[in-house]
Amino acid sequence: MHKIKEEIETLYQKKEIYSAETTEKIGAAYKTILKSIQEDVNREGLLKTPERAAKAMQFLTHGYQMDAAEILKGAMFEEPFSEMIIVKDIELYSLCEHHLLPFFGKAHIAYIPNKHIVGLSKIPRIVDVFGRRLQVQERLTHQILHCIKDTLNPLGVAVVIEAQHLCMMMRGVQKQNSLTTTSAFMGEFEKNQTRNEFLSLIRTGLSRR
Repeated sequence: MHKIKEEIETLYQKKEIYSAETTEKIGAAYKTILKSIQEDVNREGLLKTPERAAKAMQFLTHGYQMDAAEILKGAMFEEPFSEMIIVKDIELYSLCEHHLLPFFGKAHIAYIPNKHIVGLSKIPRIVDVFGRRLQVQERLTHQILHCIKDTLNPLGVAVVIEAQHLCMMMRGVQKQNSLTTTSAFMGEFEKNQTRNEFLSLIRTGLSRR
């Protein structure tokens, strides 16, 4: 029993590994930024902020180090199933490349298999791979779609993303209730009947925050 407990604790232990060289470089840049906005980098609350911010930036952009296609290929299975598969309400967090401010929301993804299916947990993972990069929502939507299309060769793929952008909420027009929705469809989902079925199935979640 003690061994099982140790294995469980090890499994769920949060491990964060960062490049010391990269952390130092990014940290130095953040220190310069703090000085440039007239902050005292030597006061207690900011002493470790450059290092913390450097590690946070590495985590928020770790998608550059991951291959979404390989993630999907690692969990592909032959299966004659050819009906629509939907994974909806996938939490999404990313950074707008224009202001380096977060945008967040949900992704709804569907595909119609063509002899191959993929482990359901891999769909949210590819959202994270592309989301954990500097992004614009429009490109993110298409990257997810094309990754599924090129890797699984399905009969159709649909991606809808709804997100709130802090660059619109905290600065600029400062509209707190604005919501941006983007979509992309290919194959069978370009047909009105199939696309409308997908949209109907996810509609209850589209306005929920």
